[in-house]
Amino acid sequence: MSAAIVFGTDGWRGVIAREYTFDNLTLVAHATARYVMSMKVKSPAVVVGYDTRFLSREFAEETSRIVASYGITVHLSETFSSTPQVSFHTKQKGAALGIVITASHNPAIYNGFKVKASFGGPAIPEQIAEIEQHLAALNGKPPKGVIKSLEEYVDSRAIRPFDAAESYVRYLRKKIDLDLIVNSGLKIVYDPMHGAGIGFLQRVLPGIVEIHGDYNPSFGEIDHPEPIAECLRPLMEAVRAQKADIGIATDGDADRVGAVDEYGNYVDPHRVFMLLMKYLYEDKKRRGAVVKTVSLTSMVDAYCESKGIKVHLTPVGFKHVAKLMNEEKIVIGGEESGGLGTSLHIPERDGVFNALLLLEMMATRKKSLSDLCDELDTEFGAHRYRRRDVHVTPQQKKAILAACARKPKKLGRHAVTEIDTRDGYKFFVDNGWLLIRASGTEPLIRFYAEAESTNRVEELLDEGLKLK
Repeated sequence: MSAAIVFGTDGWRGVIAREYTFDNLTLVAHATARYVMSMKVKSPAVVVGYDTRFLSREFAEETSRIVASYGITVHLSETFSSTPQVSFHTKQKGAALGIVITASHNPAIYNGFKVKASFGGPAIPEQIAEIEQHLAALNGKPPKGVIKSLEEYVDSRAIRPFDAAESYVRYLRKKIDLDLIVNSGLKIVYDPMHGAGIGFLQRVLPGIVEIHGDYNPSFGEIDHPEPIAECLRPLMEAVRAQKADIGIATDGDADRVGAVDEYGNYVDPHRVFMLLMKYLYEDKKRRGAVVKTVSLTSMVDAYCESKGIKVHLTPVGFKHVAKLMNEEKIVIGGEESGGLGTSLHIPERDGVFNALLLLEMMATRKKSLSDLCDELDTEFGAHRYRRRDVHVTPQQKKAILAACARKPKKLGRHAVTEIDTRDGYKFFVDNGWLLIRASGTEPLIRFYAEAESTNRVEELLDEGLKLK
């Protein structure tokens, strides 16, 4: 396998023209097609979609041509589409796999290749492992053979362009009470962050205000399309300027959601998860277990313990959550990044769906987002959170992880009461925790902390940065 092609927590990503080249994409597309053929599916099909990044359409068309050359029917999105739309159509069309050309929330210099399973969620780790085996077997050389032009494959219906949004909108109308949201009078500002969500919420909620809704592969002032506080300053300002009730953001491929309350304050994804979990159990009367990754708030455990709800704990990566959602009855599952899935929908993160569910909750409960967050503090005590992403060299990364592996007894003045090594190193202290783990998609070490105050969160993060 080429050293430049590495599948991380959510597919293969690389810097465009350095690791993410047409040559490397060709290898990955052949490996994926060979995996589909190895499944021995009758009349196999694959759904292919792409985001708004530089060359994403061209990468998607090249992928489609290669997959079609194996006799696999390819359903290719006519224009950019969200990752959840591709997952939805993979299940709806009975396809063997879905492929999304996207680097999600990464900076503009990246692109990527996500793989979706037939059940409508991320390919499970075992499937990715098989694709990697096919990739290794190519030994860096694509097989010989004639790849026809896109037009030839379209004319023969081997590649079938389709509208990824139309039936997905009809589906949303069945799952979410859009009329309730519209009639509530909520004033909404939406930030698709120049990504695949551009124009979409306006299709289902006329009258919303959209910012960063133009096609801009460099992502303009945003830096990178991730719905975290550091990237949502323009949304916060727009909410205040518009005197809106809520600000909603989705990331580059629209599978993650971010929220801003009516005062322009960022609402972290832990609280979004908690609000939606409570809404599903208390208002929607949904029943089943909950899945959380190691980076998600301890409020989940407190709520589930009080209600007798089973909790599954997994490493970071929605593929682990989706695997459980496909195997048993799960009401909600998700991670710290703003990605979550529910039993109302396919086992997939969906920023647009979850944004609409949050709006439906506000309309149903007739409460502001800030009031709903205050209720969490009343019920569980204050839980504050922050994440710091630190760019590191391979040597720095090795030194930090080695220091964690020595399992320190204290983090500054805080005694470590427990260490979880399920994914990285999670150090528990009284009324808080610090998680240190290497990113699976970028050259970063991520530091996550939760505690009862912002000051204590910052203190834990500072102590984590001192570990070397």
